Amino acid sequence: MRSKSVFCDGIERRSFLRVGSAGLFGTMWTLPALLQQNAAAAKNSIDRSKDDRSLIIVFLRGGLSTIDTWDLKPNAPSEFRGDFDPIPTNVPGIQIGEHTPRVAQQLDKFSLIRSFTHGNSNHGPADHYMLTGYRPVAGFNAGLTPNNQRPSHGSIIARKLGPRGSVPPYVCVPDMHPSCGASYLGATCAPFSINADPNDPGFTVRDIVPPLDLDPSRFGSRRALLAQVDRFQRGAESRANTKAKTVSVFRQKAFDLMTSPATKKAFDIHSEDDKLRDEYGRNSLGQSCLMARRLVETGVRCVTIHHVDWDTHDNNFVTLKRDLLPHLDGAMATLLRDLSDRGLLKKTIVMVTGEFGRTPRINKNAGRDHWGPGFTVAIGGGGIQGGRVVGNSNERAEKPAENPYRPEDLAATLHHLLGINPNEVFYTADNRPVRIVNDGRVIEELI
Repeated sequence: MRSKSVFCDGIERRSFLRVGSAGLFGTMWTLPALLQQNAAAAKNSIDRSKDDRSLIIVFLRGGLSTIDTWDLKPNAPSEFRGDFDPIPTNVPGIQIGEHTPRVAQQLDKFSLIRSFTHGNSNHGPADHYMLTGYRPVAGFNAGLTPNNQRPSHGSIIARKLGPRGSVPPYVCVPDMHPSCGASYLGATCAPFSINADPNDPGFTVRDIVPPLDLDPSRFGSRRALLAQVDRFQRGAESRANTKAKTVSVFRQKAFDLMTSPATKKAFDIHSEDDKLRDEYGRNSLGQSCLMARRLVETGVRCVTIHHVDWDTHDNNFVTLKRDLLPHLDGAMATLLRDLSDRGLLKKTIVMVTGEFGRTPRINKNAGRDHWGPGFTVAIGGGGIQGGRVVGNSNERAEKPAENPYRPEDLAATLHHLLGINPNEVFYTADNRPVRIVNDGRVIEELI
């Protein structure tokens, strides 16, 4: 399911002067361009008072069963309510599922949108809708259209706000979801994908840390060789294209990124206290959430965590109780608390969602199937009031009972909180105008 070598916009990650299988310069053709475009990023329609905010998206691919976690229906018939009971949280009057007890004690730090809906119950289109705010056109599932018709939230953030210091503005952990790319914004706004599991004892980021078998002198030699190529190009292009002279500046910044102490520090998860790593959970989701905290702390603007296997068609309750929810409970609760303790939560939005929810009616395999008509999104930090329930679902969690909100509204809210005007217009390669958010409204009840 995971894409490890191709960006969402269809551009492969290529290397310049490859070194073995690692490819020391594997990001050279994306990082310089990224730095160049970000340096020239438009400053119009940006609220600089919100410029210090970041976004963490915890994307539970497959579809979290929110009727069993954030919006239980204990009074519904047995074929709907399921096996789990609600428990109180640290916010009086709000209950969530019994298998997220640690998250229940952090509910004052986030809110629940219980009237979320988009009506699409197919993985690919629903993924795209939630990660971009745009409903895919017909033919998406049939493979007739690209995975990334519109730029992801992170790519828009990278385009509009650019990097802080030497760290990339947009990072995907542990790898990149097919709908997390830049679409018509191009590879310069594509995410930096780690392509490695932070829970791996030997975890390292290949494109930041040179291979162990590469002598530092060879790294310098490659830079010197590249400089010679640049001098030749400058001589040939000086009359034809004066802008070409700026390329070497941004390429140098890419080298600086690869040798940046701040960047290396951000990715050095092994330096974290063992006790804190245990609290996050020694699993992929837990360590990815810890990595996300480290990245935003260093200056990354958007981190998308891509976590799989939430598609619980069979044995929904056993799988949730035994495998999935213990990991989510530890990771999410610790992330919220850790950000708060460090003074980062007030400027870091944390969103936890899948592409849809699960069917209110339990199927014959003790599972729940895909369900886009009604589910819950959990979101907090970065200007969002905690301890609130926004909207409600009906008595069986089938659809919103009031105040329905869609991915367009969620996208408008995220960009508004980050100081980006959601009504601003981008232009595609063929000069077609496209609004950042199409017909979305800010969810004022959250703010």
